[in-house]
Amino acid sequence: MAKAPQKITLSGSRDIPFDRLILSQSNVRRVKAGVSIGELADDIVRRTLLQSLNVRPILDEKGQETGQFEVPAGGRRFRALELLVKRKQLARDAPIPCVVKSANDSVSAEEDSFAENTFREQLHPLDQFRAMQAMVDKGQDIDSIAAHFLVTPAVVNQRLRLAKVSPTLHDVYAEDGMTLEQLMAFSVAEDHARQEQLWELLTHSYNKSGAYIRQKLTEDTIRVADKRVRFVGIDAYVAAGGSVMRDLFEEDDGGWLTDPVLLDRLVGEKLKAQGEAIGAEGWKWVTTAIDLPWSVTEGLREIDGTAHPMSAEEEAQLAALKAEAEAIEEEWADMPGVPEEIVKRMDVIDAAIGVLVDRPMTFDADEVARAGVFVSIESNGSLCIERGYVRPEDEPAGEADEGEDVAGSEAAPVEGDEAKREAVAGSAASEVVSIGAASGSVEDEDGEILKPLPDRLVAELTAWRTLALQDAFAQDSATALCAVLHAFVLATFYMASRESCLEVSLHKVSFGFAPAALRCSAPAKAIEERHKRWADRLPDDEKDLWDALLAFDGAEQAALFAHCVSQSVNAQLEMVPKYDNGRISKYSIERRIEHSHVLARAVGLDVIGAGWKPTVEGYFRSVTKPRILADVAEARGAKFAEMIDHLKKGDMANEAERLLEDAGWLPEPMRTPAMLDALASDPEVQAEAATLPAFLDEEELVDIEDDGEALAAVA
Repeated sequence: MAKAPQKITLSGSRDIPFDRLILSQSNVRRVKAGVSIGELADDIVRRTLLQSLNVRPILDEKGQETGQFEVPAGGRRFRALELLVKRKQLARDAPIPCVVKSANDSVSAEEDSFAENTFREQLHPLDQFRAMQAMVDKGQDIDSIAAHFLVTPAVVNQRLRLAKVSPTLHDVYAEDGMTLEQLMAFSVAEDHARQEQLWELLTHSYNKSGAYIRQKLTEDTIRVADKRVRFVGIDAYVAAGGSVMRDLFEEDDGGWLTDPVLLDRLVGEKLKAQGEAIGAEGWKWVTTAIDLPWSVTEGLREIDGTAHPMSAEEEAQLAALKAEAEAIEEEWADMPGVPEEIVKRMDVIDAAIGVLVDRPMTFDADEVARAGVFVSIESNGSLCIERGYVRPEDEPAGEADEGEDVAGSEAAPVEGDEAKREAVAGSAASEVVSIGAASGSVEDEDGEILKPLPDRLVAELTAWRTLALQDAFAQDSATALCAVLHAFVLATFYMASRESCLEVSLHKVSFGFAPAALRCSAPAKAIEERHKRWADRLPDDEKDLWDALLAFDGAEQAALFAHCVSQSVNAQLEMVPKYDNGRISKYSIERRIEHSHVLARAVGLDVIGAGWKPTVEGYFRSVTKPRILADVAEARGAKFAEMIDHLKKGDMANEAERLLEDAGWLPEPMRTPAMLDALASDPEVQAEAATLPAFLDEEELVDIEDDGEALAAVA
């Protein structure tokens, strides 16, 4: 019959007056970390004590309980309660809930203190999101939650936004199938079906970055920074029923508008209203467009106007604004950073000066009756009004000049001018004509109105040109090498330079974890010396670099090129955090290491020849005894491992260093697997492997005897 497991007995709990508690010297927490004592005290005031103190009775010299208790686990809570007593927010003899352990318990007080802090698991980020959402659902406001948990309201809003991502994606994230960066990117959109659809598409995509997810979720939207949005105003758009997507985790310049059709309708309506207001000034026609063609005024006569002079009051206002601007510039000219309020004030001053300087014009009434106006939108969302252009056909009979006769004659119309004339044609009354409807959905029936090229087409055309340039570039290897070398040298020696047009960058590698003596290693010294030699040969001014590189011969350029590229090689196997921080992932590191093996094979990497040796400080101190024995057995044979298996760790590490000093052995992470696989498939190598093991070879046995005598003294 199976024996029933023995039942454990938990330590009893009771309330003990605070003035009978003393902080134990066995409490292992010595360094301040995390929430301060004052903040913890405030939290206890709000929600009382959530966890009991762990205490043990204090014994006198005879081993009898004194009525006092020490607190080995729960020291920060004790200090917080102590602070509340000092503040007179807690009575000195207030009963404190405690778990009481025996003074002579088999488990030490130090171990209890250490265990309490060791076996505490932080909440998974997803649990944090859901917890804050639950608090909001129960009526807590965001500012209160932020204050209670010592974060900013912006952080709370971020957590709440993540809590609103599709539950399906939450499940994927909880199972480590998605990074936090990806989840944050999905929070841009509120449509769960769209989120899930995109995630399904990403399963078949190589690119799953947060930036790509944001791009896909916002591809049918319009940025708030768009000049059309600035022209209409975000408030007017929202009032008309539009919605705005915001990214709470990255700078989004105000977000994205989700209803382009609504925006374009509002833009068209406002442009038309502005055009009608300007037409009321008496102009024959008004042409409105978001963007006007580059040559829209070609062939048109611009009439002269008279600027309204400034009044004395306006001149005084202008002088005051300029003086203020000059004073601000002088005060902040040498400062590393300018406060936001100063920047805003300068913008206001610039705008006010612009209004005063840009004087309204007065035109002859007869000229106004035959001329027109172009109205478009500036990049900042303001109106651009260009008054006073006369079409050839609107010129008074017999007064057109020679060039205009050609343009206006029935016999010889110019095709380009005719298109413009049709675009702005109107009756004798003022007419508002829109070029390129704001929505972009209205096609020109005659196909002759000259409109700006669509952004997408421009992108496609310049992409074709870029490919042509790349093809020509690839056929001139000397120029290609020098151009890339130019960009790499700028990145290596001139840091933040912008002197190259190549979209290529070089990132010098830094190590999050590095051995203490790495800077003194042979490769580090060689790289440092090589870098200094090149730095001495390069010009001080980066603008002179191109000519200096052209002066180098091919061998020198190739050597400098290799030096610069080498600075970006990263074969470090970094640690991946438990909760992916979005910077590195297990997959990306695996791919990096695989490629490092390819480069190692290409250059014939010899780590041993470069000077690495297994030492106590550099290797053996950081591994376990079984690992040391396995390494020695692999490098020298099982007999050598048996000779040191009885030693203590320190002595074993020292002997392992001696045994492997000239063994040509490397730990697995420093090896190049592809080379080993190639050797393993070599028939000659396989034949050698079938012979007597190295550690049983006659010469090796002599070495074993010599090493055995040396080890005897250690044993």
